[in-house]
Amino acid sequence: MEVYRIIDANINRVSEGIRVIEDIERFVFENREISKELRDIRHLVRKSFKNSELLRNRSSNTDIGFQISQKSTLDEKNDIETLLISNFKRAEEGIRSIEECLKILGHYEESKIYEQIRFRVYGLEKRIFSSTLPDTCIYGITGEKFSKGRTNIEVVREMIESGIKIIQYREKDKSKKEKYEECKIIREMTKKANVTFVVNDDMDIAMLVQADGIHVGQDDIPIEEIKKIAPNMIVGVSTHNKEQAIEAVEKGADYIGVGPIFDTSTKENVEKSEGLKYLKWVSENINIPYVAIGGIKKENILDAKIHGGKCFAMISELVGSLNMNEIVLSIKKILNEGEF
Repeated sequence: MEVYRIIDANINRVSEGIRVIEDIERFVFENREISKELRDIRHLVRKSFKNSELLRNRSSNTDIGFQISQKSTLDEKNDIETLLISNFKRAEEGIRSIEECLKILGHYEESKIYEQIRFRVYGLEKRIFSSTLPDTCIYGITGEKFSKGRTNIEVVREMIESGIKIIQYREKDKSKKEKYEECKIIREMTKKANVTFVVNDDMDIAMLVQADGIHVGQDDIPIEEIKKIAPNMIVGVSTHNKEQAIEAVEKGADYIGVGPIFDTSTKENVEKSEGLKYLKWVSENINIPYVAIGGIKKENILDAKIHGGKCFAMISELVGSLNMNEIVLSIKKILNEGEF
């Protein structure tokens, strides 16, 4: 029956689409959890309906769709985001086709398995495209006065080349125009490298350059107001105590900054926090991503990790190093091996 041919083609189509997404999450974004779930789904698609009629009815060499595809440019892709979107749609549509065809053949129970798979894929698509930080351990922040004569552009380039996946632009002493011009260049750099770009405080600049996110303090624009005008932007907020953390979650923050963990010289008039004790509380009570910040260096980062830290924001430790790659590798080694 030709219906088996439809099912066979779509099992292949879905598996291939999921594999593309899996490879992007694994090799580009290094997202272990989502990569594993995609792998599980891909194997489930292959195993949930096995029938000798599938291969018997395959006829790739006479498939008219191949000739149509060869002459079409509708499947052109220009960036990672477009590639992800198209392969999610490919997988979702293919699974629906498998579901409906299985019902015709009387395989109702198997069709329900594919329905469950389809909704898992919908959920994953939402997770991947929702406003969230990548799963990474280092959150780089600019600070030109600590960068030993190098510009923010030079430092950001070094951060990207060293494998840092989140970069925040933070400058307090420059004019709006200077900050805007720098952020335009950094946005292009980070976009090409698939690095998440966050702008500190300046909502207007973040929107103009189409940054991935905005990070605000306790006295800045309220989270809920930012969400009204930039619903797809990652919104992070600095917190210094339990009450602020709980409020940030309730107001819809996508992540919180937690600190200062240690004494810091990169920020003036810092609100005090309970440091490591507060970090430990956040790790046990807050269900959104959080970033430890404040005085974090190679020699104390292990203490922060022991107290629940997973992602660590650093300014002077990174931008003050004349060998960015070396400092990043040494920090990752400490975090992975658990010793300094």
